[in-house]
Amino acid sequence: MDPMISKKEVKSIMTKSNLPVGDFSVNPYLGCLHACKYCYASFMKRFSKHDEPWGEFLDVKCWPEIRNPQKYDGKSLVISSVTDPYQPMEEEFERTKTLLKQLSGADVKLSILTKSDLILRDLDLLKTFPDVRVSFSINTLDEEFKKDMDDAVSIKRRLKAMKTLYDNGIRTTCFISPIFPEITDVPSIINQTKDYCNLIWLENLNLRGNYKAVILNYIKETFPDLAPLYHEIYIKKDRSYWEYLNEDLKHFCEDIGLLYVRDDDSIKRPFDEPPIVVNYFYHEEITKSAKKKRCRK
Repeated sequence: MDPMISKKEVKSIMTKSNLPVGDFSVNPYLGCLHACKYCYASFMKRFSKHDEPWGEFLDVKCWPEIRNPQKYDGKSLVISSVTDPYQPMEEEFERTKTLLKQLSGADVKLSILTKSDLILRDLDLLKTFPDVRVSFSINTLDEEFKKDMDDAVSIKRRLKAMKTLYDNGIRTTCFISPIFPEITDVPSIINQTKDYCNLIWLENLNLRGNYKAVILNYIKETFPDLAPLYHEIYIKKDRSYWEYLNEDLKHFCEDIGLLYVRDDDSIKRPFDEPPIVVNYFYHEEITKSAKKKRCRK
């Protein structure tokens, strides 16, 4: 079945953000045709007036031209926080490319998250910005598992795009997310990417909403030996697996000479230095807890 694609007029493409890495969240699309089975952003469906399942519709945003991009000087922009800016229809509609052109000349920090090598089309545009970081989501090196989880481009193409950007002086992040317990081989991904990325983020698989049952059923059918472990983690709320994994990865990074930290993305290194590995397990809960503490003061 063909996806439902429609154009949507919006007053602005910029949304003030509470994300720790951005002042503004910028999403040129609503919906995502990568159709990731574990997509946390599926909650956005309640804002869309679509009956179609998440992954089967796409709203193409049309916004007034940004005529004074310098108003965002000194700001950090996240493209995109809840939908891939380089999903397949970007090749036709070029909303992300249009956004980059409209921001040209502004002294902004861009953080771009994607699972697509289509971003290479805009390499020359990206080079015009003073501060750009491109994050690729890679949670497996197994192409068959990847095909089970999403409709985005192959892992091989993502890795090649990451290296191309890095070789052209663009800072890259390997976002190992979500980590599937006993399926995602984190050390292998780190070894594969450490020579052409500046940062490695780690994030646990956090199951909630409608996709929790989808993933648990998938594990039961495809990896039955792991079903008890997933039951302990996601039904009984046992976090000991993540504690063990944290310790294992800490020692692994020490052995290969990489700095390993928890919930800290503030450390900066020269471009040609080895990447920093940042563990963000359960960072959403940590962030909420920190906000509550600040409010009580």
